Amino acid sequence: MKISTWFGVLEMGSKGEILASELFPKDVRELALHSLSLRDSRQNLPPEGFDLKAAAVECRFVDSLSEYYSLLHEVTLDTVKIQISGSLTPDQRIIQAVEALDDINETTNSLSERLFEWYGGYFPESGLNGEALALFIVKYGSRENVATDDPLCLKARDSMGAKLEAADEMLLKGFAESVCSLYERRKQIEAYIESNMEVLAPNLTTIAGPMLGARLISIAGSLEKLAAFPSSTIQVIGASKALFKHLRSRAPSPKHGVIFSHPLINTSPWWVRGKVARALAAKLSLAARIDFYSAKKDISLEGALEEKIRKIRAANPRPPQKRQEGGAKPQKKRRK
Repeated sequence: MKISTWFGVLEMGSKGEILASELFPKDVRELALHSLSLRDSRQNLPPEGFDLKAAAVECRFVDSLSEYYSLLHEVTLDTVKIQISGSLTPDQRIIQAVEALDDINETTNSLSERLFEWYGGYFPESGLNGEALALFIVKYGSRENVATDDPLCLKARDSMGAKLEAADEMLLKGFAESVCSLYERRKQIEAYIESNMEVLAPNLTTIAGPMLGARLISIAGSLEKLAAFPSSTIQVIGASKALFKHLRSRAPSPKHGVIFSHPLINTSPWWVRGKVARALAAKLSLAARIDFYSAKKDISLEGALEEKIRKIRAANPRPPQKRQEGGAKPQKKRRK
């Protein structure tokens, strides 16, 4: 009887003795890979109660029990490393990129606001903020260095701001360079998400766009979980606070979550946004399922969605009229 172990294949006799052995090299990575394949196949496994460590010593794979446990420890650690490295699927990489983008946006907004307030004391008339202000500071520093052909030259010359000392200018330029690097990193992450979403979820990208599609996957936890969601869940995904408030009290139920950023919803009249959100969520659910189970692009989804939205808008050209209150209460007769 043959028995497959993590260190080799053993030929066992009828009384449990080892007749022959085919031992593997003492390479930790090869042993780890063999252990994983053995776990997946589950063929010729040792019977219950079989003493692996004694068999390893008997067939001279190791010279002692301490060597056996030391090598087994290394193989186990390497096996876990292989499993962890293989668990980072494409959709998990997208999720990490989305979360990194959120962190960068939060940090960039805070630093840009600080830079705006700081430099505003020296050049309040600039009218710049965000990345434009950071690039301006990196280029010129003090307003006295603004070139004559720059549109802000006259404002810089007549500015009522304080004078920027050399030490402060160096510090501000270094701060602005850090802000510019964050803006550049954000562009790189956005480009990474867009390119990878085209491969991972082409249908979802077509319907929702790469950034919204990636955010839906991030909130759901994976493309598989998003594909399992009903359209009603996708419609309100990201609106958990409003949904729980509706469940706890008499607050109105949310009509949309993060999908509100989709142009089909935020450009629609307010009285049809709920219907448009339901139609969009239905197509998003279908697109996610096609992407997960077949990964083939369906070019008919986008056209079907546009036709559905056109019918919704045509059927509801004007806002609904408010319900008229019941007739006026009859006046009581006055007593004579």
